[in-house]
Amino acid sequence: MIGSALVNELLSRSYDVIILTRSPGKYSNTSRLSYAKWDVEKQTIDVDAIAKADYIIHLAGEGIADKRWTMKRKRQIAESRIKSSALLVKALRESVNSVKAVVSASGIGWYGNSTLTLPGEKGTGKNPFEENDPAAEDFLGTTCKEWEASIEPVVSFGKRLVKFRTGIVLSREGGAIKEFQKPLRFGLATILGNGKQIMSWIHIDDLVRLYIYAIEREKMAGVYNAVAPRPVSNKKLIIQLAKTMRGKFYIPIFVPSFILRIVFGELSIEVLKSATVSCKKIKGEGYVFLYPSLIAALHHVK
Repeated sequence: MIGSALVNELLSRSYDVIILTRSPGKYSNTSRLSYAKWDVEKQTIDVDAIAKADYIIHLAGEGIADKRWTMKRKRQIAESRIKSSALLVKALRESVNSVKAVVSASGIGWYGNSTLTLPGEKGTGKNPFEENDPAAEDFLGTTCKEWEASIEPVVSFGKRLVKFRTGIVLSREGGAIKEFQKPLRFGLATILGNGKQIMSWIHIDDLVRLYIYAIEREKMAGVYNAVAPRPVSNKKLIIQLAKTMRGKFYIPIFVPSFILRIVFGELSIEVLKSATVSCKKIKGEGYVFLYPSLIAALHHVK
């Protein structure tokens, strides 16, 4: 979802794009968009693609919420990220190239459970998570820590490295919004748990622009949270989406936490977790969000 949107935007800005894929033969090359082979399991890659590149954007990884978290699935989630990073590092180390920067995905799963609540709600007032906060010790925190560490060696090769810890991506093409929309087609606004958990989100257009911003802004380096300025509770997001899609014609329904645990297993921890994450650092780089508020973002993706 993110890769497709990013490719379209890069092409519209006159970049030439090479997509690394296991099956380049399935696709037709054009003058500005081409496909090159890599195989993460075998740790092989088309070195000609690396030789042509000025920048590498690393988005590879199995979907976090696509399937129930079995031990096998958790291993796939982690290894798909770490091994793909290792392959890129190997290629940059062993082949002649002129890559200026690497921009790598990460996730706000790095952080633990936030106790901060929004204005008008009771809470402890803990500050939002910032980039220098330590990784959580749970599965996603550990995975994100290893993920980021796996791409870090490119810095020793003289490459500028930017890592984006991404929040929930709002897009009409897939992701969380598609799942939230399914019950709304029947007029049901399904609020998860008590609905008070905070969700740090970002519109797909802002996320795509951030990747390009990182390419073009030569002084950017290090970790940045890729989240919009105004996180919201799950209840507010679901109700606002319901109003956007159906006006007044919807019924709010709370899905109890124990039901979510039965359905999602360990993944339910992430569904019910609060993650209040700050975008102060990326705003300090001069980035201006297209969609800073939830209402505008949802109107665009409904």
